[in-house]
Amino acid sequence: MAIKLEDISREKSTELFENAQKFFPGGVNSPVRAFKSVYGSPLFIERGDRAHIWDADGNEFIDFCCSWGPLILGHNNPQIRESVASQLDKGLSFGAPTRLENELAALILKNNSYIEKIRFVSSGTEAVMSAIRLARGYTKRDKIVKFDGCYHGHSDALLVKAGSGLVTFGETSSAGVPKAFAEETIVIALDDKAALEKVFADFKDQIAAVIIEGVPANNGLLLQDPEYIKFLRQITSDNSSMLIFDEVITGFRLGFQGAAHYYGIQPDIITYGKIIGGGMPVGAYGASNEIMESISPQGPVYQAGTLSGNPIAMAAGIAALNILLQEQFYKNQEDTTLNFVEQIRSFIQEKKYKVQIFTIGSIFWFAFTDRTRITRADQIDANSMTKYKIMHRALLNQGVYFGPSGYEVGFISSAHTEQDLATTISAIKVALDIVFQ
Repeated sequence: MAIKLEDISREKSTELFENAQKFFPGGVNSPVRAFKSVYGSPLFIERGDRAHIWDADGNEFIDFCCSWGPLILGHNNPQIRESVASQLDKGLSFGAPTRLENELAALILKNNSYIEKIRFVSSGTEAVMSAIRLARGYTKRDKIVKFDGCYHGHSDALLVKAGSGLVTFGETSSAGVPKAFAEETIVIALDDKAALEKVFADFKDQIAAVIIEGVPANNGLLLQDPEYIKFLRQITSDNSSMLIFDEVITGFRLGFQGAAHYYGIQPDIITYGKIIGGGMPVGAYGASNEIMESISPQGPVYQAGTLSGNPIAMAAGIAALNILLQEQFYKNQEDTTLNFVEQIRSFIQEKKYKVQIFTIGSIFWFAFTDRTRITRADQIDANSMTKYKIMHRALLNQGVYFGPSGYEVGFISSAHTEQDLATTISAIKVALDIVFQ
């Protein structure tokens, strides 16, 4: 007998979405929010508390999107809320230095051996854009190498896609990105040593930097072999190019020192975002003292931001990171995630369903495939996203909120209780039965 679930009411969210389309392109202020890859209109969220969110129709969900990653402590964390409230009484923004900037920077640098100086900005995109400019200014070279399947924000230099062939200049993946800009970015496949060797042979002394997500997690969870990451470090060093780790997602998520510590690799520049603002808009990039001396006003590489180091974001970040530094925090997160994933894997194996769950730290990703390893974007079957679409709908109808795209990863926060996870596991089992019925 076919399993059917009654669809949740979206009447108020649908009305809000129809109204939003009068104001915003596509009715949203960030494209993936439009629910184009899943069923129904987007949910308009009214509030969140711990691991739960409520939409405009009063539907309650266990949230695994976690605002796309930064809410590692869940929604409405009391320590963060109190820290923000305390700062609210003093002012929202000054455009001038504050003690809070020093405090958050000291907290990060004291507990992160991979950077010596840091610069706060207001978003992950801004952090990566600034890191690229720094790499070019420091090396006095222009070309950047990125990987197909890694997303680094929407700056022109990195909003490019791969063309055909082993080594290709990036092709614009957005209108409005000049061809000349895209052609300074070379795009190759992940997990392909020969391609990178060819890049450095073909463009000798022209490569400013190679940039990679700490763990690629914007286009599926593409777990890389540690030996490949070590290879990246070696080939960039051998060619006097920089290695940039984009840790906007993995920084402070895999551990306090992120993927750099996970792999035991010293990147030249690291970018951060998401978690360091405790849920507020923030980004940062850091490197050695020598490299960071190139940044204005000390050096010739210009970068500025009126709201950089915003006191509200700094206050939220200080409260959040102090919690993350508590003993066993990350081990508990990883253990909880592994237990969650293993219970679902046992069910999948029992049912012999064609689906894999990949995981690292407190991040997980469902892939409807029989591949036990996916390291490259071209190994993801686009047709499999139809199955995720069905799964997403079935989960929403049971009160579980995953990101509205099968390419997006899920996040577990410290606010997810045993009951939250048990309820979710039961819901996932039902959803998978519906997908494969």
